[in-house]
Order: sequence, then C-alpha cells, then structure tokens
Amino acid sequence: MTGARAELEATLHRLAHLLRQGASRDAEEVAARARRSFPLSGELVRLHGIALLQLGRRHDGTSALHRAAELAPDSIEVQCNLANVALEDGRPEAAIERLHAALARKPGDPVILQVLGVALMVAVRHEEAREAFAQALRAAPQHPGLHLNLAEAELELGDTAKALAHVHEALKLAPRLDAAHALLGHALQALGRSAEAAQAWLEAERLTPREPRFAFQAARMLEETGQLSAAADAYARALELAPQSGAALSRLACMRRRLADWREQEALTARLRDAVESGRSGIVPFVLPLEPFDRALQRKAMETFTRAIDQQLAPLRQKLAFALPRPAPDAPIRVGLVSDGFGEHPIGRTVAALVEALAALGGLELHLFATTADDGGPTRQRLVAAASLHAIDTVPPPQAAERIHAQGIEVLFDLTGYGEHTNADILALRPAPLQVNWLALPGTAGAPWIDYILADTVVLPAPHRGDYSEKVLSLPRCFLPIDTHTATPPPTRAECGLPDTGTVFACFNATATIGPDAFARFMQVLHEVPGSVLWLRAAPGGAEERLRAAAATLDVSRGRLVFLTDLPHADHLARYALVDLCLDTLPCGARTTAADALGAGCPLLTCAGDTFAGRIAASLLHHAHLPELAADDPDAFVAMAVQLGRDRAALAAIRTHLTGLRTQSPLFDMAGFAADFRRVVQTIGTRHRIGRPPIDLDF
Repeated sequence: MTGARAELEATLHRLAHLLRQGASRDAEEVAARARRSFPLSGELVRLHGIALLQLGRRHDGTSALHRAAELAPDSIEVQCNLANVALEDGRPEAAIERLHAALARKPGDPVILQVLGVALMVAVRHEEAREAFAQALRAAPQHPGLHLNLAEAELELGDTAKALAHVHEALKLAPRLDAAHALLGHALQALGRSAEAAQAWLEAERLTPREPRFAFQAARMLEETGQLSAAADAYARALELAPQSGAALSRLACMRRRLADWREQEALTARLRDAVESGRSGIVPFVLPLEPFDRALQRKAMETFTRAIDQQLAPLRQKLAFALPRPAPDAPIRVGLVSDGFGEHPIGRTVAALVEALAALGGLELHLFATTADDGGPTRQRLVAAASLHAIDTVPPPQAAERIHAQGIEVLFDLTGYGEHTNADILALRPAPLQVNWLALPGTAGAPWIDYILADTVVLPAPHRGDYSEKVLSLPRCFLPIDTHTATPPPTRAECGLPDTGTVFACFNATATIGPDAFARFMQVLHEVPGSVLWLRAAPGGAEERLRAAAATLDVSRGRLVFLTDLPHADHLARYALVDLCLDTLPCGARTTAADALGAGCPLLTCAGDTFAGRIAASLLHHAHLPELAADDPDAFVAMAVQLGRDRAALAAIRTHLTGLRTQSPLFDMAGFAADFRRVVQTIGTRHRIGRPPIDLDF
C-alpha cells in the first residue's frame, strides 16, 4: 500500500471512529482538511457529508453526499445515505426511487433492501416493506435487525403473532440487544399482555440505562397494569434523562396527582406551563384539565399535540382518501359512535339508554364501534340489542378506519378523546366526513379532523367559543345525558365504615382531581362542621395514606376521611342515600359522578370554573333548576358547604326537589334528549349533503 493510500485509509478509519463517538465537529474538521489532499475519494466525501448533516448543516451535507455519489456511483452506502436524507425531508417516494435504482445495480443486496423497507414503511406501503425486509432476511438470515424490521412491518399489518415470532428470533441471535427487548414490549402490548410488556421494557432499560425511551415505555405499561407508584418512578427516571420531554413531564405530573403525591406539584405545573407556552410536543391532553390552565393555553397544547399526529398520518390519509358516495336524498343519515367504553364503563352506562331511545325514535341509522373487547356485562348487551355494534378492538387503526368508512358513516362521534385507548389514529384518517367531539376530553380537541363539539350554553358559553377549534353545537339541555339507573337497597352507615351520626360529605371524583387547593377547602369545611366526615373514592398506590397525612397537617383527624370500597355500579349508586352533600373539585370537576349523584337524588355543590372541565356540574345543576348550588368562587363554595352541612332541613329539601325532577325535568328525559340529538345529527348531516361547511349552531 502506498503512503498516500495508507494515509487515506487511516483518515477514513479515524473519521468513522469520530462519527461513532458523536464527535461530529472534530470529524468535520478532519474531513475538510483531508479533502484538500484526497478530493476524489468518494468515501471521504461521504463521511464529510455525514458529519455536516450531524452538525445541522443540511445543505452542505446533502451537497457533499451528491458529490460522493458522482465520485462513487456504485457505493451502496452513499445511495442509502441520500435515501435517508430524502426520508428526513419527508420525501419517501424519492428515497424509494433511488433505492430501486441501487437495487438494479446490485440486486438482492440486504443493506439496500433494508433501507428500502424502512422507506416503504414511512410511505405507509407496509406490504411492500414486509417483502423487502423478507428478501433482505433471506440474504442475511443471521441479522437480528432485519428480524426486528420484519416484526415492525407485521405489527403495522396487524399480525402480532408473526411479529412476536420475529422478535424472539432476534433475541436468540442477540440476547442483549436492547432494541429487541423494546420491540418485544411493543408486541406484547399489542397482544394486551401489559405486565409482560413492562418487564420487556424494564429489561431494555437495564441493558441501556441512559436511554429515556425505555424507562418511559416501561412506565406506560406499569401504569396500565395498575402499578402506579412504580410507573411514577419510571416516568421520573425518563424525565431526568430527557428534561425536555413533554410526554414524560406531563405523564409524571398526572401520575403524581393520581397518587395524591403533591411533592414538587407547583414546580411540575410551572414546567408544564412553560412547555405548553413554548409549543413543546408530547404533552398528553388528559393532564390539561387537571392543571390551572386557561382555555387559550389548553387549546394551544391540544393543537400542538394533534399537529404531530396529523403530520404523521398525512401520507396514510392521502393513500386511503376516504370519500363517501352521495346518499339518496331520503336516506336516513348514518351516524356512528366510537368509544373504548361500550361496556361496564362510565361512557357505556351514560349512553346505553340514549342508544335505546334513538332506536325507538327512528330516523337515523345508528352504528357503534367498540375499540375495547366485549366485557360480557349487561351494558354491552343493552347496546348490542339496540344498535349495530362493530368490534374493532383487534385491528390496527387503518383497518378500523376502513371498517367505519365501509358502513357509510356520515357523522361520527368520538366518545374517547386522547386517553389510553385514543381514537386519534383512527379519526385523523377521516373515516367520516363529519366528526364530532362529545363525552371525550372535556375541552377542545384542537384537531383538524374534528369539526364540531356537542355542548350546551352553560358548559360552553358563547363568549368561550373562540378558544375552541371546533364549531359548537349547543343543545337546549345539558350535553350530558343522565340515565336514571335502578339502585339496590341502601347499605347501613356501619357497613360503609361511616359514623352513626354527623354530616357525610362526599367527593367520588377521581383522586387526580383533588389537588392541594381543593383538598384544603374540603378540610376547611370539616373544621367548620363538627362531627362531619369526608367520603372519598378508594385511592391507589398509597394515596389514601397520603391524604390522611395531609388532613393531619391541616389539623383534621385522619379518621374523618373514609374511603369507598369497589362495588358493582348499582350497589355504588345505593351509597348516595347515605351522602348528605357531594362536594365538587376545581379546576377539573365531576362528570358522570355528578350525574350519578343527581340521578340518585343526592345534593351536589360545585364552583363554576372557567373551562369546560370545571363547568359540567354547573350545567347539570342549572338544568336541574338548582343554579344556586354552583358557587361563584372557592370562598363562597366553602361557606355554602358549611351552611348546608349544618342545615339538615335544607339538604332534605334539595333531595325532595331532585326526586320530583326524575319525572318532571328535561334533565332526566331521555326520550327528549334523543329527539334533540337526532335533530342535531340531521341538521349537520343535511348541511354536509348540500355542501355547506360546519358552523356554530344553537338548537
């Protein structure tokens, strides 16, 4: 080897080492100097281009790669590098064209096939991607990464069993490969085996403890299996490793609230506010109602969140290009409800009687789309008996969207929002021409794929409409239907762990809604009403002990907090007979728990907030002709709670009033709600049929 050749080889070796170490600036300086001596080395120019790209000098880096392609037209590496640049620029088809040309020069090359498979995945051409990865694997059967690529394609195509098999093959070849354990977690999650998925992600974290993604995904699976304390710890580890992660920050803040762990609560809230204001991505929507953020800030957070989903799914949406044929003028409008709650779930219990009433009323063709499995309970049976129910829980979002579209749905209501079983990946594909936010996230969806929000004038007053991305459909009644469920005979106080005497205040809202300020108000009420107790939902992960300790610091005996045990819903409703007054929370108040209380004839006190989530109970009380039970501010809330807690006669009068409403008030008139709901659907559906855009509508 000549001296010049040896010098070039040594330089290339050094550059490769620097790039592997992440020393991009040093690599760029070495490559720039070396190019003066070796201007015709395609590999040197290629490595210089990579260094420039890593430094963010995109134009210079791309120019260097194109020069490298001129110098070394048969270089597989440079063609793959240029294809990756095209992918990063959002041009997957250009990458695919380049890689096909490279394959024509070197057929069957596994490296080209692997990058081609990745490009096809980005272009949402999953079947072709699977074939490319399979060809590459036949050429390089001992390559664990190709098994993982093929597993990812199978996951996208809905064949989880095959995906899992490929992951196991990769683990046989490379037992300590962190990416294999991570993908094992994904596959197990897709199979609903969340506990095993958590262990897979924890193993990936053990192998690579500095990778925040592994701790974050382990936390999600731990959360799903109810291991909330362990989940909070894992989110905290992820956030420590990635302080700018909006996802880790928001999920940790939410988890701490669920655990009534108010350590660093002010700091977490401040960090969340800064993250939203700066437009940071990844902040999960369900934490927003829990935080003291105004409507404008909530909308900004939602639009940031949905923008990423919209951009990610744009290629698939364009490929599917759903379009409904024009229906016959006299054809009933086809309406769909999509939810993860069509079973023994608050959503299922809320809409079951409405679905039955709509079936009896006629005039619409109603379809339900269930994104979770049949739980075999009575609510699911009622829904199946009243409407066409389509199970889409076992198919990936694109196929779920295709099934919705295949039913010719014109108006689709999202009843889930952005929770753990989010419908965003379905609705962003636009399976229906009109899509409505209802009973999902309590606030704006902030999504370009949601046209309307169904509300009323109390929960969403006209002056608030500017803070919603949707057009507003305002019902003449409370937007939340109340089914007057039949309760079982009430238990005794002793059976519920309540004292024989004294006022029973209750807050059956989720623990996450009871922040430090709301809890302090509750304790102030207990101070002022001697002998009273506060009845709360059972809380997870040591939260009950934390709440008792917090009570003690506010000079309230720990024993004055009583916690519910879990019971079937009818038995739970029976317990409202023992409650003297339900207390609501802010900034996120009661939804179905408020409806349950009023439906059971139990007095409810709220404080009307400034956001959708803080105004639901106020809407229910307004339509129950009890607007005076919606206090104007927190001090008035405390004063009214104390006054009512000392006045048994006043509480009895409210109960009598609520009992009379069950047969007299529109609040409990499900047939009337169904008629109004049908009118809404027919109005917006007809407007769409004649080519009119969505507008705000008051009914």
